[in-house]
Amino acid sequence: MRAIRRFTVRTVLPAELAALGELVQNLRWSWHPETMDLFAEVDAGLWEQVGHDPVALLGAVSPARLSELAADRRFLRRLADAADDLREYMTSPRWYQTLPDSARAIAYFSPEYGIAAALPQYSGGLGILAGDHLKAASDLGVPILAVGLLYRHGYFTQSLSPEGWQLEHYPSLDAGGLPLTLLKDAEGTPVKIRLGLPDERELHAQVWVAQVGRVPLLLLDSDVAENDAAARDITDRLYGGGTDHRLMQELLLGVGGVRAIRAYCKITGHAEPEVFHTNEGHAGFLGLERIRELTEARMSFDEALEAVRAGTVFTTHTPVPAGIDRFPIDMIERHFGGAGAWPTVPVERILALGKEPDPSRFNMAVMGMRLAQRVNGVSVLHGEVSRDMFKDLWPGFDLDEVPIGSITNGVHAPTWVGREFMELAGRELPSLLERARGWEHIQKISDADIWQIRGTLRKRLVEGARVRLRRSWRERGASDAELGWIDDTLDPDVLTIGFARRVPSYKRLTLMLRDPARLTELLLDPDKPVQIVIAGKAHPADEGGKKLIQQIIKFADRQDVRHRIVFLPDYDMTLGQLMVQGCDVWLNNPLRPLEASGTSGMKSALNGGLNLSIRDGWWDEWYDGTNGWAIPTADGVANPDRRDELEAAALYDLIEHEVSDRFYDRGPDGLPRRWMEMVKHTLASLGPKVLAGRMLRDYVVTLYNPAAASARALSADSYAPAKAFAAWRVRVNRAWPGVRVEHVEAAGVGDTPEVGASIELHATIALGDLEPGDVLVQAAYGKVGPHDELVHPVYSTLSVSSVDDDGRAHYTGAVPLDRTGAFGYTVRVVPHHPLLATPAELGLITVPEEPAGMTNGTLR
Repeated sequence: MRAIRRFTVRTVLPAELAALGELVQNLRWSWHPETMDLFAEVDAGLWEQVGHDPVALLGAVSPARLSELAADRRFLRRLADAADDLREYMTSPRWYQTLPDSARAIAYFSPEYGIAAALPQYSGGLGILAGDHLKAASDLGVPILAVGLLYRHGYFTQSLSPEGWQLEHYPSLDAGGLPLTLLKDAEGTPVKIRLGLPDERELHAQVWVAQVGRVPLLLLDSDVAENDAAARDITDRLYGGGTDHRLMQELLLGVGGVRAIRAYCKITGHAEPEVFHTNEGHAGFLGLERIRELTEARMSFDEALEAVRAGTVFTTHTPVPAGIDRFPIDMIERHFGGAGAWPTVPVERILALGKEPDPSRFNMAVMGMRLAQRVNGVSVLHGEVSRDMFKDLWPGFDLDEVPIGSITNGVHAPTWVGREFMELAGRELPSLLERARGWEHIQKISDADIWQIRGTLRKRLVEGARVRLRRSWRERGASDAELGWIDDTLDPDVLTIGFARRVPSYKRLTLMLRDPARLTELLLDPDKPVQIVIAGKAHPADEGGKKLIQQIIKFADRQDVRHRIVFLPDYDMTLGQLMVQGCDVWLNNPLRPLEASGTSGMKSALNGGLNLSIRDGWWDEWYDGTNGWAIPTADGVANPDRRDELEAAALYDLIEHEVSDRFYDRGPDGLPRRWMEMVKHTLASLGPKVLAGRMLRDYVVTLYNPAAASARALSADSYAPAKAFAAWRVRVNRAWPGVRVEHVEAAGVGDTPEVGASIELHATIALGDLEPGDVLVQAAYGKVGPHDELVHPVYSTLSVSSVDDDGRAHYTGAVPLDRTGAFGYTVRVVPHHPLLATPAELGLITVPEEPAGMTNGTLR
């Protein structure tokens, strides 16, 4: 018989061990080795059995052992020290507290979070990034309040069939067995938030709190008695179900998440967020809920929209339209119209926010961008790709001016860097990770010390891989008698290449198999052997991805190479840590430019690994020619098979003639001196850049605090500035068709323009119903391309000299001839207001009706 319900009965700790419960409930233990050492001391054998999960540890430890510990003075001293250290960490001022006029609190929304393997609420890079974001915020004292969903089955666990086909399993998670506490009001009643649904249904959710260091993470859970069966299943699986199920999850995350924040702040006294950060479009509905709050407080929709936009940051993570959530228009109408409509938020205004070229679809990323004054991609290259993807939202503006910036991702070193390296850095360069300073002094650390640690981490990976490989073969039906060969699989002294990530087609898991004979030669080279450790999950609905995994496994099952190449199933944070720490080389070969950022290679670099990667995502901007290897790309080749063939050949050549040669080139002392030069240069050049602390500082300085300042400016005096700004925006939008560039002429050019001279411009602008203060008139100038287009133009503002009675205004200014060769200029008009973040914000621009080169506007 099977139990109809499963739950965890928690241990009642002796009073002397009460602090142990505090340590377990704060996930800081997941990146604090000293606390994990303390947990191991509770029961070392049990600690290994439960996979380093302290909640499971306390659920399994015997009362007798707890009584022993309660009487053990040495353990109690260590426990008291650990508890004091945590309290000091939670309360002492940190970097953020030194900044003036910073945001009081920032709300951060994400559909998944990779905090620790003991809280399996993540599927891949988006969740791992979100987890690192919270941890870095905690370390820096950034007052983030995070929101997500609690999935009762999490993401799937992966095993393999005898034929090497991916199999999915969805283990049930009991919230009582996770490091969570239920949010309750002053009377001890669990807090429930409520959303109205079509057909007079309601959705209820309780709120669990995970404490991630200093950061509270609110996780909404729809598995409550008040819901019908369908509503209870909304938070069943991460990225599970069909379109309607996905929409319900995103409504709960966005709308319900804001309501959960309001309840949490009211109960705990936590500061209300001034800034709302939408991590990808999944949480985009949070902006609609904030508009509803303000419109019910007697603001118009347009006024509320401006107030909400000012304090909202939107981060896009996808470089392809297919990666964006899009819903049928009628589905959105059903949820926000009819009997369930919000009286103060017209459904047609909601539909307009998500409008895209396909009139039948509602685009979540487009809505997110229209609801946010500040938008960013996650690497410099991804920012460029995103500006091109979404340029139609700002028609008429050059790509450089599309208001999508970039902040390159980073990784949380204490989570991903091997303990041996952390301790070495703590001894030799104590300011390295704490303040991201002193990386140039890496050269002072001896090659022998780094190489010894690399050997330790590689051996740990080999041993862990054998355990996982044996388990996988047993699940595939093999007997122990058939698995003796696994004892010699992988070699702790052989060059080890790692490849681990999700398995969509663009990441090209099987590019390494393009020429199986060539790969076999590399693996079995008698003098310079290579071994490859592979892991990754395909989405349960992605049959193509599963076929790629099966192809890898069929090759890795071959008796002649299975000791040199392995696929390890069930890729999770624990396996990820093992691999980024143990691999000498991190392989990444996506189709450029389809990877937004990528972070696994950053983790490898911090562990003394070298990157071997296509120049995509973060590697495109930080590869310097000597801190790893760039796989040449065949960008101009249209045939995908030919492109794969060329790039695979380049990959094989790099491994054979550069990577292997350098790794096995040993000096008399047995050390690979040239390899260690690259390792040290990698650490010095990438170390300060790839840290999540750098990423968080960038978000605070360039996005969070400016957004907080904008939000304060618009909310002052009972939102009077927001109301005035909204009225100005409506007026400008209505009047803009009457704005024209009527005449442009230049003086002072002469017959032979020379560098160092300047042009005096005179422009006549018809302003229609607008005033000169409503616009900027600018000269755009610089290099011109073959079709008279300006290439990366420079802008200078012209000054108004006079205004005629009929509304025509006259502007003057100078354009410097600061370059040789083809040179051109034009004049444009854009809206101007002190509360605009960029000239492109309204998407309005006026340029001369005729190309400037046909009049006096272009010089050669």
